[in-house]
Amino acid sequence: MSDQNRCGIEQHPKNLDDSGDRRDLLMVVQEVRSWARDIFFAALTAVLIVVFVIQPVKVEGTSMQPRLTHQERIFVNKFVYHYSNIERGDIVVFWYPKDSTKSFIKRVIGLPGEKIEIRKGVVFVNGKQLAEDYILSEHLDHTSYPLTTVPPGHYFVLGDHRNSSNDSRNWGFVPEKNVFGKAIFRYWPVSKLGLLE
Repeated sequence: MSDQNRCGIEQHPKNLDDSGDRRDLLMVVQEVRSWARDIFFAALTAVLIVVFVIQPVKVEGTSMQPRLTHQERIFVNKFVYHYSNIERGDIVVFWYPKDSTKSFIKRVIGLPGEKIEIRKGVVFVNGKQLAEDYILSEHLDHTSYPLTTVPPGHYFVLGDHRNSSNDSRNWGFVPEKNVFGKAIFRYWPVSKLGLLE
């Protein structure tokens, strides 16, 4: 009888321990579920942002030096022009008008309806010289481009490295529908990480 009582007393704390272990296990499971849910929604949000808003792009060529150089990686905002207008100075990625399988990156110089002229490498918009402090003197070319009006719904674009750029001087204007998005951020190389202007 006393042995049975002793056994009963010894088993009672063990039952309490089992109950505590179950509570601990339940807490761990709930914590893991919470983390899994947060990771899932973070991943889903990241995918949606990449699909609908931000697109990583690799720069190819030298036409946007010194601002952008060959093999740099940037983010392009694909959504920005749904709620704001394309502006002069924007660096845009667009489908090449002569071959829509290729994409180009250039700077917007002329807006719809504006008169563009280049005199010995100097750009004039509506008769006024355009200040272009983003161009290095050694990247200027000294060719001219006749006075031309940008058609409605189109843009005149140039590379910053003028003597190394295939742009609107060569093949004309970019239709607005071809504009893929605005280059906003350089993420590689890390030493040049930052917003693009």
